Amino acid sequence: MTKSLYIAEKPSVAQEFAKALKQNMQRRDGYLESETSIVTWCVGHLVTMSYPEKYDPALKRWSLETLPFLPENFKYEVIPEVKKQFNIVSGLLHREDIETIYVCTDSGREGEYIYRLVAQMAGIKDKKQKRVWIDSQTEEEILRGIREAKDESEYDNLSASAYLRAKEDYLMGINFSRLLSLKYGNAVASYLGTKYQSISVGRVMTCVLGMVVRREREIRSFVKTPFYRVIAGLSFNGRNFEGEWRAVKGSRYFNSPLLYKENGFQKKEDAQKLIDELKAQNPLIPRVLKMERKKENKNAPLLYNLAELQNDCARFFKISPDETLKVVQELYEKKLVTYPRTDARVLSSAVAKEISKNLRGLQQYNICRGLADEILQGESWKKIGSTRYTNDKQITDHYAIIPTGQGLGNLRNLSELSAKVYETIVRRFLSIFYPSAVYQKVALVTEIGGEQFFSNFRVLVEEGYLKTMHYSFFRKKDEDENGKKDEETTCDPAFLVALSQLKKGSELNLLGLSMKEGETSPPKRYTSGSMILAMENAGQLIEDEELREQIKGSGIGTSATRAEILKKLVFIKYLALNKKTQVITPTQLGEMIYDVVHQSIRPLLNPELTASWEKGLTYVAEGSITSEEYMGKLENFVTRHTVNVKQMRNQFQLKSSFDASAPYYKKASSTRSGAGKSTSSRSSSAKSSSNRKKTAQNT
Repeated sequence: MTKSLYIAEKPSVAQEFAKALKQNMQRRDGYLESETSIVTWCVGHLVTMSYPEKYDPALKRWSLETLPFLPENFKYEVIPEVKKQFNIVSGLLHREDIETIYVCTDSGREGEYIYRLVAQMAGIKDKKQKRVWIDSQTEEEILRGIREAKDESEYDNLSASAYLRAKEDYLMGINFSRLLSLKYGNAVASYLGTKYQSISVGRVMTCVLGMVVRREREIRSFVKTPFYRVIAGLSFNGRNFEGEWRAVKGSRYFNSPLLYKENGFQKKEDAQKLIDELKAQNPLIPRVLKMERKKENKNAPLLYNLAELQNDCARFFKISPDETLKVVQELYEKKLVTYPRTDARVLSSAVAKEISKNLRGLQQYNICRGLADEILQGESWKKIGSTRYTNDKQITDHYAIIPTGQGLGNLRNLSELSAKVYETIVRRFLSIFYPSAVYQKVALVTEIGGEQFFSNFRVLVEEGYLKTMHYSFFRKKDEDENGKKDEETTCDPAFLVALSQLKKGSELNLLGLSMKEGETSPPKRYTSGSMILAMENAGQLIEDEELREQIKGSGIGTSATRAEILKKLVFIKYLALNKKTQVITPTQLGEMIYDVVHQSIRPLLNPELTASWEKGLTYVAEGSITSEEYMGKLENFVTRHTVNVKQMRNQFQLKSSFDASAPYYKKASSTRSGAGKSTSSRSSSAKSSSNRKKTAQNT
């Protein structure tokens, strides 16, 4: 009797496939077997790219003469730690009774790469191979994925882009890390007082390092500019409020060189002069010049993709993107949410048609039961497929992260943090079924002594989707600190009604004129969450969510790799991450590496260029360009910059760059003395051999 073989990426996923098949599975060493099926698993990657010394033993020694290293045919090898499982999987692939192989690794580029390497090393060619592509690990979705599995050859372009991504990271890591370590490693080590310093370079991580260093230098060079605003204290109907002066057309200071923008002065005495000029008029009576009333609708935000979720979790819970990914991966494996490594923020039309199943499941989720009940009693869920929250064109591999409505029995086994992240995903999902929040806004312009003062009022009149955003884990203060201030009102509804009775020429009471000092603010440092968003948007930290979505394209790295890149930069001590605030800053070593790259291979620091490489991989996956075209450009890039750096004679010029940043790290430098310094040197020396090897493949 022939059998089908199912290959999952992890043992836990294999267990879910075995359960869904509902066959009498017997446990074997490294797999499960029934009369008609076998389910086995990888343990992440089983195969990796070989180090240069496997091509030629002489390449184990780092030398400028052997660079650039560009093999015609790349070599791969089984990872020693998982060789046993590879042999088990390989043996199953070759069993004569296996007729069809179902590829069940994660539905994405990396999952495809994991299986293709195994099949390549095992030498599988003639067996029928089918690709299972699923969005969650619910039984229903697993069975659908098996039923609709396509021939593995339909994913050849995706596989090609996966191989190219690995080759690109490998070639840039091997060549540029060796190149810069050999060329400048001694200069860096000598400056820091260490015995040896490797320089780790990667297509994505070096670009991210550059973003952080540039931001830090912007903050250092920022000079605060004070400015002075003139404020009128006003009263109407027993309520006090403020009006802010602006030098609009008609003002005696319109387009004056004394101004700092239109609402303030550069000097304190000029602001005081205006106040004195106004007070000299008697009587000084404020009169309404203009009043505008309008309603403002605010829609629920789009659904979560991984980057948006990582950003919110960094703000809400002060956890790193890597921690967020671990939590949401756990929720996925417990069937609670859909596939996490997604860039999409919308539903597919197919999912939109079946969305009632997710909603009905959430009726068993106590925290949001009332919301789910209310949605199902209405009609909005039936029309979700025709809204902006459903768009097949904005989906490549997977739709947004949403709750499945299943697996709720696993909630009791979740940590407090995991439960909070789940609630965050659920509330964002439920919000799209509610109408817009509606605000009533009043803009009041008051004329005082020939000058105009502006006041704005805002009241929430219809809660709409904001009803879903009352998180069980936030107090009011917490909500304010986590970006909810824009949803607050600036006056009560009764006062808004009173204001609405004002007409042009209506008189107000003047309580006084005063001056308020302000100052310009420096750029903000990146947090781990905002960095993920900046990476997604090719280096642009765009605060406005709607604008982010409009300009979105292939960013720096992918949803599956961004968290790991940040983690690696912290691990190799190029960046420092404050765990309490999640603020990212460069270390002295990281800033020095930035200077090395800036003076040798500057394009590696360019976010737009780095994003263009990622876009190229997308084109390969889509079939728009060939692997040969992409590989040709890659080899040319590596060769050109390697040759260029080898000819440089700029080691001594770097010292001035190192000197410029060193004062900002004096405190850290002063701790490297006495026993501490010798310990550091011994550690560096002992690790130098292994560091060289690890550095070469950093990405």
